[in-house]
Amino acid sequence: MKPKPVKAKPPKKFDYNIAVIGAGSAGLVTSYIAAAVKAKVILIEKHQMGGDCLNTGCVPSKALIRTTRLLALGRRAAEFGIARMQAEFAFGEIMERVQRVVQTVAPHDSIERYTGLGVEVATGSARLTSPWSIEIAGATGTRALSARSIVIAAGARPLAPPIPGLDQINYLTSDTIWNLRVAPKRLLVLGGGPIGCELAQCFARLGIRVTLIEMAPRLLLREDPEVSTLVEDQFRKEGIDLKLGHTARQFRSENGEKMLVAEHAGGTATIAFDEVLVALGRAANVKGYGLEELGVELSPNKTIRVDAFQATNYPHIFACGDVAGPYQFTHTAAHQAWYAAVNALFGGIKKFRTDYSVIPWATFTEPEIARVGLNEQDAKAQGIAYETSRYDLSDLDRAIADGEARGFVKVLTVPGKDRILGVTIAGEHAGDLIAEFILAMKHHIGLNKILGTIHIYPTLTEANKYAAGVWKRAHQPETLLKWLARFHAWRRG
Repeated sequence: MKPKPVKAKPPKKFDYNIAVIGAGSAGLVTSYIAAAVKAKVILIEKHQMGGDCLNTGCVPSKALIRTTRLLALGRRAAEFGIARMQAEFAFGEIMERVQRVVQTVAPHDSIERYTGLGVEVATGSARLTSPWSIEIAGATGTRALSARSIVIAAGARPLAPPIPGLDQINYLTSDTIWNLRVAPKRLLVLGGGPIGCELAQCFARLGIRVTLIEMAPRLLLREDPEVSTLVEDQFRKEGIDLKLGHTARQFRSENGEKMLVAEHAGGTATIAFDEVLVALGRAANVKGYGLEELGVELSPNKTIRVDAFQATNYPHIFACGDVAGPYQFTHTAAHQAWYAAVNALFGGIKKFRTDYSVIPWATFTEPEIARVGLNEQDAKAQGIAYETSRYDLSDLDRAIADGEARGFVKVLTVPGKDRILGVTIAGEHAGDLIAEFILAMKHHIGLNKILGTIHIYPTLTEANKYAAGVWKRAHQPETLLKWLARFHAWRRG
């Protein structure tokens, strides 16, 4: 049964044009845009400015990835003609370095910066007390305010599955793992999605025995199988124990040792560990601040239900970012925030439909995986006809020189045309390389124009041009070429 919206009249005057709940990526962008167009805006945050991305997500994980990639590269010294390289490190110092990176980036998302931009920032827990009013409980007491429009950007939290015994284990999540200062000998990672894969590889490179549990038959299920295989092969090469097709059934302790009982192939497997990282996705923060009392509708995925303009079932209450879905990326949160802000402020004059036509993402494992638009498994599932053009990085001069000659660029196009439907890149700097294709898809640039664009030699970006060349060779004008052959023969006499 859908919740019933509260029937109430708006006040005759408002304290603010817009109130924003949550200072993660979505909330920061929403409030910045509102201030930039001279609206009176208040941004409310109960915990840390910058949200998950700055404090426990993108920034710390990429800082750790940078360090562990350096260690991994040193172990490959012989490949580069160096007899031996040895690195000495302390786990605690590496984790402290991660926090220094967070602290260095933090001023970009700080109260001081946003106050300087014209945003009023309030610290405390927000609660919707009517469709137009909010109560903020802070360290110095409570205050009430009203706003013509409200934008909910409350983010998400790590999902804790109802596995028996999990609540008896002091488990780690992507929020809490950054508190570690002593390396566990054995780390169990529950979940083979992007977060689980990135962190599993990092900690394995720090000398920790990592076991990764995934109930599906392969890692990174949203990607094509060949991508999964590429990552799985690298993980096994680095000593990560992959337990694919294993379903976690129970956590327990015996004689002081922690264990997971998992179901596999009709039987059970028992896996001992010292610490467990639960990386099974994130759940939207939809409770505890008045949504239920107001009758704000949720989607079947337990996110806030929004329409094509980021509005809830209250036309003046909007939601964006992880709390709304359908994507849980920092860049899509910022993208949605633009629409939420503009529609909240100017929706009575003109409304803007959120554009999901070109959504990119990357998984920062090694090899790195990046994608925009359709891949093959999605195209098949949706019944969309396509052609594939693939260029292997093993043939690219710069990749060979860098010792990174693995992976590929795969482009899906409309049959018989150069219009791009989607691109998957697996390999070194995939998240950077895909930018050219994001631009091309957004502005309807086909492979012919990419092929006709000069790319610097020798760079990894040449792979994009060579992938376009694969398409071109598959669509050569055979009849014209036959006539040209006859023409050149005639000219030879």
